[in-house]
Amino acid sequence: MKIKVVFIHVVGWLLFLIYSYTYWLGKDASRIQFWVSISMDICRILQFYFCYLLVYPLFIKTSKLWHLSLGIVGAFFLFIGLRAGIEEVIYPVTLGFHNYFKGTTVGYYIVDNIYYAVPYIVLSAAVFFTQRAFAEIKRNKLLQQEATKAELAFLRSQINPHFLYNALNYMYSLAIPVSDELAKAIVKLSDIMRYTFSETKDGRVELVKEVEYAQAYVELLRMRFAPQFFVQWELGPLPEEVKIAPLLLIPFVENALKHGVINDPQRPVKIKLIYVNGKLTLTVNNKIGQQQKDRSSGVGLVNVRRRLELIYPDKHELLISNNGRSYRVTLVIELE
Repeated sequence: MKIKVVFIHVVGWLLFLIYSYTYWLGKDASRIQFWVSISMDICRILQFYFCYLLVYPLFIKTSKLWHLSLGIVGAFFLFIGLRAGIEEVIYPVTLGFHNYFKGTTVGYYIVDNIYYAVPYIVLSAAVFFTQRAFAEIKRNKLLQQEATKAELAFLRSQINPHFLYNALNYMYSLAIPVSDELAKAIVKLSDIMRYTFSETKDGRVELVKEVEYAQAYVELLRMRFAPQFFVQWELGPLPEEVKIAPLLLIPFVENALKHGVINDPQRPVKIKLIYVNGKLTLTVNNKIGQQQKDRSSGVGLVNVRRRLELIYPDKHELLISNNGRSYRVTLVIELE
């Protein structure tokens, strides 16, 4: 939990405990009632955070009701087990009393604790989902701000795409008689720019098109650096109906080609992309080059990390390793 959230929780529990034990001071409570109150509060707090930190965060994401149900049942029996351990094992040894009479059946003990255990399961759910709702509001606000900034930046630098396409088509017609390779390069560049300028209503593009864009970028560089250009692709089957936020994959490919070694046949840049059971996994490996990095180094990765946090919260995992000789990126995204 973040420091602010921890502070709010600590203050909340302190106020609750102050109120609770101030109430006991005003009553003619017995010694047993006082210590039972302490054991109850310990069990309630532990049960609360078992649900708040474990049950709800883990099982809500799976969208499987039976997982959540088992977690709630587990929280209920955790409360019973903790209370029995404190009041029927620890208290008799340290304080010399049992809370329940001897001969109390397990069935009676379970039924009697429903009243005490259930409210804090419900309370933890209320706190968890309220906090989640506020976090979602904040995330949507940040998304809107990012979208607004991106739109303004785009408008400031916008060049009419049709003018560019027409210019590239004209250059293509001029290049055909001169060089077939030059003509192919112009076509690749045209495809890249067309994808970059394309817009979608839902902010998503077909995964297949995103991969084709990355491949076109690699092929354009291959034309430039061949024959000293060694990049290996490994692609699994990609369903045509699956969509992804645009321009998420290219920064990792671009980073490997820009700052890695591309002219070593023994250590080629390796790009692996597989889609299995709703999860897309991108792995990029490259040997680290010794060339001087330009000022833009790392900016793309910072931006894409931010976009992943905003667009796929709790639905992605980004691992980056650097041992000084090789650089490896593994990105896993849960796509709907």
